[in-house]
Amino acid sequence: MLIINAHIFTMEGEPIENGFVRFEDGRFTEVGPMEQLTDKTDAFDAEGRSLYPGFIDAHCHLGMWEDGLGFEGDDGNEDTDPVTPQLRAVDAVNPMDRCFSEAAMAGVTTVLTGPGSANPIGGQWLAMKTSGRRIDEMLVTDNAGMKFAFGENPKNNYHDKSQSPTTRMATAAIIREQLKKAQNYMKDLDASLTDDELDEPEFDAKCEALLPLLRREKKAFIHCHRADDIFTAVRIAKEFGLDYVIVHCTEGWMVADILKAEGVNAVCGPILCDRSKPEMRNLNTAGMAKMFEEGMETALCTDHPVIPIQYLPLCAGVAVGAGLPWYEGLKSITVNAARIAGIADRVGSVAPGKDADFTLYSADPFLPYSRPDKVFILGREIV
Repeated sequence: MLIINAHIFTMEGEPIENGFVRFEDGRFTEVGPMEQLTDKTDAFDAEGRSLYPGFIDAHCHLGMWEDGLGFEGDDGNEDTDPVTPQLRAVDAVNPMDRCFSEAAMAGVTTVLTGPGSANPIGGQWLAMKTSGRRIDEMLVTDNAGMKFAFGENPKNNYHDKSQSPTTRMATAAIIREQLKKAQNYMKDLDASLTDDELDEPEFDAKCEALLPLLRREKKAFIHCHRADDIFTAVRIAKEFGLDYVIVHCTEGWMVADILKAEGVNAVCGPILCDRSKPEMRNLNTAGMAKMFEEGMETALCTDHPVIPIQYLPLCAGVAVGAGLPWYEGLKSITVNAARIAGIADRVGSVAPGKDADFTLYSADPFLPYSRPDKVFILGREIV
């Protein structure tokens, strides 16, 4: 199919004022200005509307906490054990949850979702499309990385159980201990592959799940709000050589110069919410603008269901209203989100070979009353 006469935000250069996109078998095949187009067969005329890549929520719990349900729809925290890296979000997501369609109708076409932050090590996250009936067919990747959590959430969860961790020290120690076990497991496993006289270590599901992380094949997504927790996360990530992302990063704006020097990438949010716990007392809607000013690359998230996922573009508008440049707001839910999440080979921009996920808007997508005129996921019209 072919879309013509669109103002295209490719996110890989300057916008194309009047251009076209062609897609086939779920992927973009051509993108360019109208004067380069020779064949207009099977064309839809956008009539000057703006075309954006499908929006990406870089951190949410879509499908893990189902809408309108209590315990029966809560599959996000296995809070019976503080160390659960062997858990996989793919085994929990329910794509029949109505919030998937609400996401798609708002132009949010790809999300990262997975376990919550009750455990210091929570489990494996995934990246998926927001349209489909079977999770296996919606995946961008079934293992985007591993969820870690610092701060109040693990403390509160296990304090109620009179079980460790109940302090920040214990949370850090538990994470270090498990990473060291996995590191030793990896050494023994690698040694057994090169020395016939050595047996493989006895299978350990927790250590196995952490191997891609230690080999820097997958990312560590680390829940932190307070600046001191962020620095603890950085400290441990450097100790074990992890490729990591700070998630939430609520006080990141207060130490943005230091985080920039460390090369930290952050997924910020939720920002369209109250300061619901003490570690969020310094939540600032201008935080992303301040991090941008220091040169940090950031993405934006809703943390759905904390903020309903359909309000992701509105959250970007809030950040823009607080000082983030408009185009940076767009990057925070497209190309930046894709790069930080490690899925930029598939999504985040409009380019040949990328997934044909895009939206057409008549108005600014960040306005509270704005809705996409059309939404496509993998080249299929959803709206």
